[in-house]
Amino acid sequence: MRYAKRGPLRFTSHRDFARAFERSLRRAGVPIAYSQGFTPHPKISYASAAPTGVASEAEYLEIGLRAPVEPEALCRALDAALSPGLDVLDAVVAGGGSLADRIEASHWRIELPGVDPQVLEKAVAAFTTAGEVQVERMTKQGRRTFDARGAVIRMDTAGPVATPSVDAAVPCAILELVVRQVTPSVRPDDVLSGLRVVADLEPPVSPRVTRLAQGTLTAQGAIVDPLEADRDRATIGEH
Repeated sequence: MRYAKRGPLRFTSHRDFARAFERSLRRAGVPIAYSQGFTPHPKISYASAAPTGVASEAEYLEIGLRAPVEPEALCRALDAALSPGLDVLDAVVAGGGSLADRIEASHWRIELPGVDPQVLEKAVAAFTTAGEVQVERMTKQGRRTFDARGAVIRMDTAGPVATPSVDAAVPCAILELVVRQVTPSVRPDDVLSGLRVVADLEPPVSPRVTRLAQGTLTAQGAIVDPLEADRDRATIGEH
């Protein structure tokens, strides 16, 4: 399944979303399967959830069911049971294999109000020509230093987008990234830290980050929706 986190609901933590989603399954009467043992849990598996505060049009999860359900009807029922801003967008019947194995990269858009687009272009040039860009981040294992450059497949500047977050009276640079899934993960805030390291770029206000897509990478660097493989398999089976 693919779902979105939009508007104020982007501040929903992964744990809060998981609780809300389990409630929506119960409200919608979905025949969810449960694990075995003394403390059974609903069979739900999340793939690469976006950080709290980040909007997304491409979050993914898998659920196990006790009985077949029509995917479109399931989408409608769950979407109606969730709060507006947590929106179920698509579902397919899984044909086998791990969903997580189909997610190799993410496409991010970062809005930078108060940053002049030409200043961003110079910072991007400095970042992309660097052999590596070392940044620091606090992790569960403590403060860690790692290269933010190696995971970035593509980095471009773009014109302002027509969203409520962009005030026409204030300059707003737009940064688009395609970032490969690596360990440790390289997040949009790590790339912004890298821009600060190589070009002293310091946004005057908090950026707004949106994940536009995630999935497998083509040889040309495009991202393919991880649900497409199962959708294509179903279409072939119909003929």
